[in-house]
Amino acid sequence: MVWQGEVAAPAIPAPRVGDEPELLAAAQAGDPQAAHRLGKLYAQHGDRVAARQWWERAAAGGNVDSAFNLGIWHEKHGSLEAAVTWYETAAATGDAEAATNLATLLLEQRGDVAAARRWFETAALAGSRVAARRLALVCEDAGELGAAREWHRRAAANGDPASAHDLGFLAYAAGEDEETVRWWEYAVRAGHAESAYCMGLYLNAGRDPEGAEAYYRLAAKSEHPGAASWLGGIALSRGDLRTARAWYEQAANAGRIEDQRMAGFVCVELGDCGAASHWFGRAAAGGDAESAFNYGLLLIAEFGDLGGGRHWFRQAAQAGHHGAALELGGLLSVAGELGEAREWLSDPPPPAWAGPAEPELAARAELAAAATGRRGGVPLDVAALVEVLGTWDVVTRPLHDHSDVVGWLVKRSGVHVSAIEHLASVRSTLLRPGTAPWPSPGEIQHVLATARDLRKRLGVR
Repeated sequence: MVWQGEVAAPAIPAPRVGDEPELLAAAQAGDPQAAHRLGKLYAQHGDRVAARQWWERAAAGGNVDSAFNLGIWHEKHGSLEAAVTWYETAAATGDAEAATNLATLLLEQRGDVAAARRWFETAALAGSRVAARRLALVCEDAGELGAAREWHRRAAANGDPASAHDLGFLAYAAGEDEETVRWWEYAVRAGHAESAYCMGLYLNAGRDPEGAEAYYRLAAKSEHPGAASWLGGIALSRGDLRTARAWYEQAANAGRIEDQRMAGFVCVELGDCGAASHWFGRAAAGGDAESAFNYGLLLIAEFGDLGGGRHWFRQAAQAGHHGAALELGGLLSVAGELGEAREWLSDPPPPAWAGPAEPELAARAELAAAATGRRGGVPLDVAALVEVLGTWDVVTRPLHDHSDVVGWLVKRSGVHVSAIEHLASVRSTLLRPGTAPWPSPGEIQHVLATARDLRKRLGVR
């Protein structure tokens, strides 16, 4: 198909300078190919009306390229109904590109999923990679995962890395490890940064940190912020503060609040209080309570700014930060504001989860969040997932025989058996995808409450 600026099909050579009279004569005599070429010439000169008129003559004479171009013309400058009519004319002859454009209009402008699906399938069977991918996504939205995977395979085999990436996620959610690796590696070879990042997470979850780091570095070459964050953590674990700072700041500049906070911590360790103030301030302004607390500490300790420290302690305390509430209560006491001080000191928010996030648990949490957030879904909260997984890891650590871990926890904590069984079930799904459907956000909040109750009763923070 041809349009402004495109190379004409070999069967319809582009007009040469000086042959317009000859071309016009042939078109006026009823030659549809000449009329098509003349329409293309007018389009190149910016005369859209004349282009449309000659393409209409050519299309009436059976020229499919002109019918397709008229579909594009009306999509851009005319009416949706006319665009659909001309695309249908071209698509009915077996033109895959016209069928794809028609299906896209029907889906996105009319919301006619059934008709769009028929035309996507027509185009996909004719070899259109774009149509195969769009059809796969339509099938995913309809919950037809088997059909979705088949169409994604067609698109991926035809060179579409995004469909290979999606196949990796569909396989991961189904617990198919070999297929997961196969398709993500396929996408990585095609330069798909998100797949490289997911492979890093997958290997981290499988306790292969060296392999994970290699994939994070591949993703980071495309400035993937998640990969930069993980590389910052790896450098920090090695005591390489300057490298950690560089990676965290790369992720922080992409707007990741947790990495802005980490950049602040690393800058404090490096003695760069100005940079630490910058990063804590950005994260605090973004609503991060831990950063607001640390920003307040920094303002007081390094800059003597009691007013600023008090402001950010208040922000953090109101967001539920235990330490900020105590610090704010102390400052208010010194200032003689004893009534409010007593409120904060007598009933501070409970301490937040401060357990270390094991790399494999954090990786599983990120993969679960990414899997549930695909196709417009609501992603599970990574921090909540890490807390759920980390709580189970901490509270069961003293247990040598795990044959009856639920009974042991019930006996020690007094938490109802059904609540602990639900927590165990959700944990199992997160660690071994495919054993059950992904938990809903509501389920995560429910088991998170159980996890916190369990830690409180067992005296674990």
